[in-house]
Amino acid sequence: MLAIGGDHAATRYKECIKKHLDERKIEYTDFGTNDMDSCDYPDYALKVAEAVASGKCEKGILICGTGIGMSIAANKVKGIRCAHCTDTFSAKACRQHNDANVLALGERVTGMGVALEIVDTFLDTQFSGDDRHIRRIDKTTAIEEKYFK
Repeated sequence: MLAIGGDHAATRYKECIKKHLDERKIEYTDFGTNDMDSCDYPDYALKVAEAVASGKCEKGILICGTGIGMSIAANKVKGIRCAHCTDTFSAKACRQHNDANVLALGERVTGMGVALEIVDTFLDTQFSGDDRHIRRIDKTTAIEEKYFK
């Protein structure tokens, strides 16, 4: 199960991504927003990040105007490794090397065709499991443990 959420600046993209997920027969839970009324991106980042961190959803996708605010907010949740991606190389690397579990996209900065390619790359790429990447993730988790009390 995938979690998806976006703010008012990303309503159109979220609907296109949901249609794409439907075509790929990927199940998801939509955590909103579902209209273009101004809202606060941290509210939706938190809902998606909590769903992923709790194990209710395996991965998440967040969309806002740039993707930056969503990624910052999601990464405040313990256990979340949210990557803001604007290209497929980064989407592949964040999965292979960082075992990213949430993807952040920006509707105002990434074209829809590229965004769908990024989504597919993120969802289809597995974590490499290499010792060097595990070591680095463990170090990042240790930082999280130190500061997320």
